[in-house]
Amino acid sequence: MKKMIFGATALAGVVVFGSPGWSAQQPLSLDEAVTIALAADDPTVVRFEERAAAFDDQAIADSQLSDPKLRFRFNNFPVNSFRLGQEPMTQIQLGLQQAFPRGKTLSLTRKRREAQAQAERAKERLQERNIVLDTRTTWLELFYWLGAKQKVADSRQAVSELLKVATAIFATGRQTSQDVQRAELELSLLDDRLVNVDRRIEMAKADLARLIGEMPARRPLTSSLPVLQMPPAEPALRDALVRHPMVAVDDAMIEARKRDIDIAGEQYKPGWAVDANYGLRSAGRPDFATLGVAIDLPFFTGKRQDRTLAAAKRNHQATRLDRDARLLELNKSLERTYADWRRLGERVTLYKKVVINRASGTTQAALGAYRSGVSDFAELIRSRLAELDADLTLLRLQVNRAQAQARLLYLNGE
Repeated sequence: MKKMIFGATALAGVVVFGSPGWSAQQPLSLDEAVTIALAADDPTVVRFEERAAAFDDQAIADSQLSDPKLRFRFNNFPVNSFRLGQEPMTQIQLGLQQAFPRGKTLSLTRKRREAQAQAERAKERLQERNIVLDTRTTWLELFYWLGAKQKVADSRQAVSELLKVATAIFATGRQTSQDVQRAELELSLLDDRLVNVDRRIEMAKADLARLIGEMPARRPLTSSLPVLQMPPAEPALRDALVRHPMVAVDDAMIEARKRDIDIAGEQYKPGWAVDANYGLRSAGRPDFATLGVAIDLPFFTGKRQDRTLAAAKRNHQATRLDRDARLLELNKSLERTYADWRRLGERVTLYKKVVINRASGTTQAALGAYRSGVSDFAELIRSRLAELDADLTLLRLQVNRAQAQARLLYLNGE
């Protein structure tokens, strides 16, 4: 795998919640999570190496001549006396036969197996890329929910303080109990949101534990959103798709199908076998030696060799079409992901420069107006919850953009 590069600049200063037992542990960074995931003996990766090794072994085995055949028999043995020396033609015959396949079938078969091994190794690289992508997106998802928990908890604390203000004003008789009840309702709704956030945190941790193990997944995360390596421009990414492991699998299978065509073409050539025999006779008679050659005669090729060659060519063409379809799919995925990443960046900038400031300012203005008796409590609560929603949306946009960037790096091979 290529080396993954992460920056240290923070996009958002989010404090990560964890249990007291985790506070002394080293925070788990994104690049460390990827390193742990790649170092694990994941069976989804190891299986491809085993299959590749199997094809390598099979390539050597398939390129060898078939085992010679040893024959032992009694020829013209008299059954009336069962005496070896009774008849001149009686003999004990030892024979050895070696067959040779047609043309270059052995070497071509070896190349086909080697191409299949390359396809398995490309699948292994693809699975490693998938693990890197899954680890990045899962880590980022957990980062979002941990950050969301902090923001919802902060908002609950703010509403709790508003409840104290409403209670104090109600005690003076200037307002009705409706403001207090509204604040208590919002606190209950925020408590429900915290329960749901905890549920999502546990789900994200379970997903991360599948990739890096139970203990690392329970470590707290770093408090800042990491900056992934910037992807190249879209044209450069599109040019790199032909080197994607998905395409490499198809390239290897195309090579294997080419060898199938070559092997089918060799079947028009005659195969042959050498047969050597030695006959032992008794009673002082001379022994016999026989040497022969057997040759296949591929005269009737219409329903065998012709059809086999046609089938091999069709399979080759189908595999090429698979490759073309794969490239189309990757290009569509690149186009969607790149557009998503670019537009998310624009939204992040908008929220940072405009929306967050206006949401915070609206909350402060509503609080001042409420204390002055100009505005009602409902407007104050709405502005506070709108500020929370703006904060959560910004964090969601930042995480979504980082996840889209991770998918772009996946397409580029990083």
